[in-house]
Amino acid sequence: MSLAPIALTSGEPAGIGPEITVKAWQALGARLPFFWIGDPAHLPDGAPHHEIHDPAEALHVAATALPVLRHPFPAPATPGMPAARNAAAVISGIARAVELTQEGKAGAVCTNPIHKKALQDGAGFAYPGHTEYLAALAGADRVVMMLACDALKVVPVTIHIPLSQVPAALTAELLADTLRITHDALIRDFSIDTPRIAVAGLNPHAGEGGKMGREEIELITPVLERLRRDGLNLTGPHSADTMFHAPARARYDAAVAMYHDQALIPIKTLDFAGGVNVTLGLPFIRTSPDHGTAFDIAGTGVADAASLIEALQMADRMARARAA
Repeated sequence: MSLAPIALTSGEPAGIGPEITVKAWQALGARLPFFWIGDPAHLPDGAPHHEIHDPAEALHVAATALPVLRHPFPAPATPGMPAARNAAAVISGIARAVELTQEGKAGAVCTNPIHKKALQDGAGFAYPGHTEYLAALAGADRVVMMLACDALKVVPVTIHIPLSQVPAALTAELLADTLRITHDALIRDFSIDTPRIAVAGLNPHAGEGGKMGREEIELITPVLERLRRDGLNLTGPHSADTMFHAPARARYDAAVAMYHDQALIPIKTLDFAGGVNVTLGLPFIRTSPDHGTAFDIAGTGVADAASLIEALQMADRMARARAA
């Protein structure tokens, strides 16, 4: 188990978060204690749960019931229909998980999916997503989103922006920071002593010598050469269409892609249910299932908890690696 129980946020209560939380507890129990920050009234009917007042109680409660740290919400949760009145409580629940982790009362933060439009409409949420909000809470200048499963760890340099904006957003400073943060996290949080990082090009065929774009020549390659001199083990820029088959993946510990879909399509193809979203560069550990609120199936009981279970397990492994 981790040094302290993991804090799991409620996420959007009208989504599948409450039901996959119960399924995760049923799968993990005392083997990996975590506590859920949310309103007990939002849990599925009949779900075994026990209200706690201190995260440490989760270590003793988890064997027989889901430990719940009560976080009141003003409105009930209707599956598939987010309530604007609940938006502020969703946001404050995330902040509470971060605070408990920074105080050492929780070993890591694991977040259930949120619905960004519901938070914007109901509480004026000013961030594109979890990653940016967590960075603001932590006072971190730069954080990195990693998607991870057993088959692949991949990091997009640019994230939630239109594809047309990627070339302008892709700067030498951003690329270098992303590579350094990824390298350091692989050592600290994944116990990889000498990380091997493969870097994708931006253009088809990595620009093909400048015939299909010059970003590889003018921006990416100079950054890689500079960081290699600093001791980072980097290869590339590679053509992205040849980076993700099994023999290629065997040659690196993590891949860095230039934009969102270049990174997420391969991992979701390889392991759609088991992928985990990890935020690197924070002073605490944060993981999340790699899927959304799934309003269309919320409340039906058919939601797959595999990604949440893996997110909790990865948070535990990372906490132990960081402690060591």
